[in-house]
Amino acid sequence: MGQRVAGTAYIKVDGAQLVVTGGAEAPLMDVKRETVYAGFYKEEKLAPYLKMTVLHELGFPIKTLTQGTDMTVTCEFSNGKVYVLSGAYMVDEPVSKGDDGSIELQFDGIKGVWQ
Repeated sequence: MGQRVAGTAYIKVDGAQLVVTGGAEAPLMDVKRETVYAGFYKEEKLAPYLKMTVLHELGFPIKTLTQGTDMTVTCEFSNGKVYVLSGAYMVDEPVSKGDDGSIELQFDGIKGVWQ
């Protein structure tokens, strides 16, 4: 029997649903580990984030996304897993692409939790 592990993801930002066209990604860990010597490692704290490609459709909430500094972003993946990012804000320089109507977004936040 097959198991669905990929496909459509659903994104909500403070309750407003975005139309996702590309993949969505979220980190599995909140630290980055690097081996210093066999059996010894160091850890670096990472900011939780969510990345996705969305459509710049008619009801796109530009003001909410660009001015929000304490948002809740929820991503429901096709496999049923859900990632919730709290204290979220947009980072980088998102742009609307006229050729395909897409926008690549990245939200960083205070806490990311897998449910």
